[in-house]
Amino acid sequence: MGILLIEDDESLCHTISFQLRKEGYAVDVCQDGEVGLMFIRQKIHDLILLDRMLPGLDGMEVLQTMRREGIGTPVIFLTALGQVEDRTLGLNTGADDYIVKPFAFSELLARIRCVMRRPVSIWSGESLSYGDITYEPRTLTLCRGEKKTVLSKRLGDFLEVFLRNPGQTLPREAILLRVWGLETEVEDGNLDNYAYFLRRSLRKVGSRLNLSTIRGVGYRMEDTP
Repeated sequence: MGILLIEDDESLCHTISFQLRKEGYAVDVCQDGEVGLMFIRQKIHDLILLDRMLPGLDGMEVLQTMRREGIGTPVIFLTALGQVEDRTLGLNTGADDYIVKPFAFSELLARIRCVMRRPVSIWSGESLSYGDITYEPRTLTLCRGEKKTVLSKRLGDFLEVFLRNPGQTLPREAILLRVWGLETEVEDGNLDNYAYFLRRSLRKVGSRLNLSTIRGVGYRMEDTP
């Protein structure tokens, strides 16, 4: 699992990143809000550990910007600002958790595991379009022109992963993480069932989009005009 640590305290950065890597996590580190936002926009990390007080853009501005752009990567704030008002503001802005410095690494590790057990569902809710379709997350409606079909919540989340990563090959493990959460009891073979249901829904509205199975890897959605 990939973690992005955005923290301007070099000593704390080194300590946290070293301990996380010992636990088997892949960790990228930066110490500036603007640089951190550049990393975030690449959408290659599964979790972001974000300091509130940063040079450039502060942590709150980074979080507001990524949520406004529809980036749903989970975020845990790391901050010395521990008042109730500070925690409430951070959570209401879109953070998944809030841990106050100083903290024990065991607590941070527990918070990370807790957040990653949740399905990643903090999408912004805006309409998503690709190829000849539009998907409305709020109503779970898949549209192509006048043709519409309503999806189940899980199938809608499954579709949304591909609409946010058009033309990219998504590994099966990444799809399971983003739709069902880290500690899922869903069998790997169930992905094939959801792929079947999604293809059927696309055919129902007459879409030309193609969901391809990449043998031994995962799936890719492509526009085939």
